[in-house]
Amino acid sequence: MNWITNFVRPKIKALMSKQDVPDNLWQKCQGCQTMLYQQEFLKNLNVCHHCGRHMRMGVTERLEMLFDKGQYLVTDLSKVVIDPIRFKDQKRYVDRLREAQIKTGRKDAIVVAQGEIGGETTVIAAFDFDFMGGSMGTAVGDGLLTASNLAVQLNAPFVVIPSSGGARMQEGILSLMQMPRSVIAVEQVKEKHLPYIVILTDPTTGGVSASLAMLGDIHIAEPGAQIGFAGRRVIQETIRESLPDGFQTSEYLRDHGMVDMVVPRNELRQQLATVIHLLIKPKINQISHREVEV
Repeated sequence: MNWITNFVRPKIKALMSKQDVPDNLWQKCQGCQTMLYQQEFLKNLNVCHHCGRHMRMGVTERLEMLFDKGQYLVTDLSKVVIDPIRFKDQKRYVDRLREAQIKTGRKDAIVVAQGEIGGETTVIAAFDFDFMGGSMGTAVGDGLLTASNLAVQLNAPFVVIPSSGGARMQEGILSLMQMPRSVIAVEQVKEKHLPYIVILTDPTTGGVSASLAMLGDIHIAEPGAQIGFAGRRVIQETIRESLPDGFQTSEYLRDHGMVDMVVPRNELRQQLATVIHLLIKPKINQISHREVEV
């Protein structure tokens, strides 16, 4: 054996060859197409520092951003019937669920957490778009009811962060039944005169936007988020008319009275804390006034 060919030459090639570059060092902005250094991108809360484009954010990072000191407690959700109608298209529904669970490490498309925001105990139900597009099935409906019950038990504000394509078609009529169930969850909170706040993120569409997403006492939206029921192309083909620029964006809905405020992500926690304080304070004053009268 030739030791130069078998040993020396491979060593030289290894030293001279270009080092492999990890494929997660850079992130392309979906707006201006600028390549963003991943660490700076994450530090900037998934917002492009060139054009301000707010790109989608993971549930864990979002909860850490909103709760005081990034500390919160996740609530375990009850088990639901898997594949209730035994649905199959190109894949079996159970296989799609398994793939999504492995990808996200979650049981389904919703996370219920409790913690403090601005010093006030708050319950958040956040959708995970990475789990089958954040679609709303039976498990999500159960999660919303669990979250609303927890808010009532803790006498705390209820915050929902939708990021969803709508109802989960693989569960058929059962997925559509989650719309009235989500309304019931909201009403339970409102009956106790607790604040119900919705933070609209990209995207908020379909049955989610047609139910719980538009029932908030206050609607806060992230810049540039797509918010609507049907897609732009479907609407144009239905009404046979062109839609205005910016249609179904946060800013368009704010200008037309559907959204109360559009808040940049780096200001969101402080703004949410302010809103919670303003909605909770009148209730505290009312209770104190009654105690004085008694």
